Amino acid sequence: MTQQPAPRRRHLMDPNAPRKAPDPRDLERLQRVQRRVISVLAITTVLHLAAGLVIAADHVDPDRLDARIGLNVIASAFMTGGIAATLLLNGRRWLSPWLLLGLVPCLVGLWWTVL
Repeated sequence: MTQQPAPRRRHLMDPNAPRKAPDPRDLERLQRVQRRVISVLAITTVLHLAAGLVIAADHVDPDRLDARIGLNVIASAFMTGGIAATLLLNGRRWLSPWLLLGLVPCLVGLWWTVL
């Protein structure tokens, strides 16, 4: 009665058969996908924050026009910052015409809450 050695589990490291080095192109593609995912998450989060501030401006007392305008300007500042962060995450210059999209929450918010 001889016992056979237990088969090596695949999830463990085998010093006799090291893993092959990753392909640089695969790493580059993975990093590109990671940058895109984090960019989408960042811009979506900031967009929701800006929309929440515009909605909050709508719920402020109508006599407090300064508070309504202030919340809309803050929403625009957050949106502009989020767009700049997304540009930087993708390795682009942060000073770009895309930053003009950051003014959209302010303009829409002022139209909706003030006018």
